[in-house]
Amino acid sequence: MEFHDATGAAVILPAPPRRIVSLIPSVTELLFALGAGPSMAGCTVYCTEPPEGVASKVRVGGQKNPKLDVIRDLGADLVVANVEENVREHVETLRGWGIPVYVTYPRTVAEGIRLASDLGFVVGLPERGREMAAALEAALGDVRSACAGKPARRVFYAIWRGPWMTINRDTYAHDMLALCGGDNVFGRSATRYPEVTLEDVARAAPEVMLLPDEPYRFRQAHLADFNAHPDIPAVRHRRVHLVDGKLATWYGPRIAEAFRVLPRLIAGD
Repeated sequence: MEFHDATGAAVILPAPPRRIVSLIPSVTELLFALGAGPSMAGCTVYCTEPPEGVASKVRVGGQKNPKLDVIRDLGADLVVANVEENVREHVETLRGWGIPVYVTYPRTVAEGIRLASDLGFVVGLPERGREMAAALEAALGDVRSACAGKPARRVFYAIWRGPWMTINRDTYAHDMLALCGGDNVFGRSATRYPEVTLEDVARAAPEVMLLPDEPYRFRQAHLADFNAHPDIPAVRHRRVHLVDGKLATWYGPRIAEAFRVLPRLIAGD
């Protein structure tokens, strides 16, 4: 069968893949949730979910530095990659060896939901993919209804410290926050991942601040960084939250959990 990935490239699979390698942690979890665990041959060292599933899989390095020869020696008949998380030259090398590579790039929650259905077809589990996508579509409808008519709260979502970095509106995380009732205070930045100072954050006056545990691992100690800015509404009202970074950035089954957790944090419940 022939599929077209997020880059428009044709991916030809003569049969459902039985030696899959995932180069994206969120997609690894999604593939297991689809029921493709028995067909998984390898994943990255950063793939942690589901723990009992990935424990027995060959580790092929990181997203940016995968061991291409290991992937080839595994007999991979499908590699799943991502435009942003992986390196184009690596994808081209694998394809040059005759290994099909399906490249993903969801930039909205709707696209993340559709990925469940698309990957279901690619790995030969279309019914499970459709079922998951339908359930997530229903959850999306519920969160839209719950947030409709409510004023959006100004949110600062950090992704790094030293320097501080955040996200603009051209990101999956921005779309997730918006659906859950958040108004990203740096959404209009011209840079996708802008560097900011705490003075910039103070001027933006967020009502809620979310500090995730990935890609930078924010901890309790980092809350003290904001002691110098007690007038930030989020600081004044104690709405600075340490959160699971998977909620705002992982696709697939994490979407339903995000819809349960993030609206409450953003609303201040």
